[in-house]
Amino acid sequence: MDIQELFDAVHSLNTEDAFKPRLSFEQWRILQSYLTRHEVRAGDLLLKQGERDHTMYLVERGTLQVFVSDAKPGASRLSILRAGSVVGEAGMFSDQPRMANVEAMTPCVVWALRGPRLEELSARNAPLALEVIRASAAVMGVRMRANIEHGQAVS
Repeated sequence: MDIQELFDAVHSLNTEDAFKPRLSFEQWRILQSYLTRHEVRAGDLLLKQGERDHTMYLVERGTLQVFVSDAKPGASRLSILRAGSVVGEAGMFSDQPRMANVEAMTPCVVWALRGPRLEELSARNAPLALEVIRASAAVMGVRMRANIEHGQAVS
């Protein structure tokens, strides 16, 4: 599988919380060898609230909704994510359970980066791993600020 469509999606997404690693296409090709590609059917859960794992996903194609279970009526949906987005990045760096569910609203293609693969990348190509981590941290920072501004507790 080729990384071109993911590369294009990431570079064309223009949202405040966009994942924007400063990587060349050749660096994306290197990164591809640490990712696994998955097709997700509409209605399937990609992430389940309360579960623990160290995986983040890059969305190549499709639309995902992020929502919480047991929220107040009308407050369950947190966001809609489109092609080029990253999701699950907090789980990559934390031993805490997932804070929300992520469900495919349409058929999706996602690329998974699991914790052990990021550690392997770090050992083999530290500058590339550092840039992935920096871009992921930037996304987390924007999302945390949005949660605070909307009165959602972040602690």
